[in-house]
Amino acid sequence: MLSKIFKSQLIFLFVIVTALLFESCSTVPLTGRSQLNLLPEADMVKMSLTSYGQFLNENEVSKNQYQSAMVKRVGTKVAEAVEKYLKDNGYESYIETFDWEFNLVESDVPNAWCMPGGKVVFYTGILPFTKNEAGLAVVMGHEIAHAVARHGNERMSHGMLTQMGGIALGEAMKEKPEETQALFATAYGLGTQVGVMLPYSRKHEYEADKMGVIFMAMAGYNPREAVEFWKRMAEQAGQKPPEFLSTHPVDTKRIAALEEMMPEALKYYKNK
Repeated sequence: MLSKIFKSQLIFLFVIVTALLFESCSTVPLTGRSQLNLLPEADMVKMSLTSYGQFLNENEVSKNQYQSAMVKRVGTKVAEAVEKYLKDNGYESYIETFDWEFNLVESDVPNAWCMPGGKVVFYTGILPFTKNEAGLAVVMGHEIAHAVARHGNERMSHGMLTQMGGIALGEAMKEKPEETQALFATAYGLGTQVGVMLPYSRKHEYEADKMGVIFMAMAGYNPREAVEFWKRMAEQAGQKPPEFLSTHPVDTKRIAALEEMMPEALKYYKNK
């Protein structure tokens, strides 16, 4: 039988964990899904800046002025639409963490990502798939959606809760720096090379799809382009799967889900 002292310790631990979970629950903008975010987003942004700076130092920023300007133009329009939505719907605190920056880097890899805090990178290898500004807005909206939904924070929170018992980030960085950095890399999708993205969960991907098409519609881009973009990616997958597909699984169910989302997204587009 359990001793009274041990039982008391278990009850105390349960109360502490329950309180921690209750106080750390938040709601994803737009979808309303409840999520667990144990970590201050400002701390996540600070950690991401190191990886972002390292990536830019190790990769060549594109000198193609036309393509770079297009990435910045689309990114700015989507970011402005996102901030307006957040401000109008009681998520002003989210805006404080964003300091938007958009870069196009030279790489044949079809890829793109958005770090917490709004640091966005597109690879030139994805432009043949986006084809136009609307196609680029599909990817831009999707990647920004991951940051707005704080999917990385959610994944890292679960990781710290299960692997480190939910200790504070500052304490974890002091006591277990390597483990904490590894959790951060996994949570925010960074592989062994900075900028190589690891898969988000299917739940997060579908949520980013939904938020992304609505964000692009808010910015004035036709959300129907999302279905066409993913069809192009799926066709390429039959030949040689692009790296982008390894992190953003494309299948008939996903395209079907996008088509189901379209009526709602079109409402935002028609209201522009």
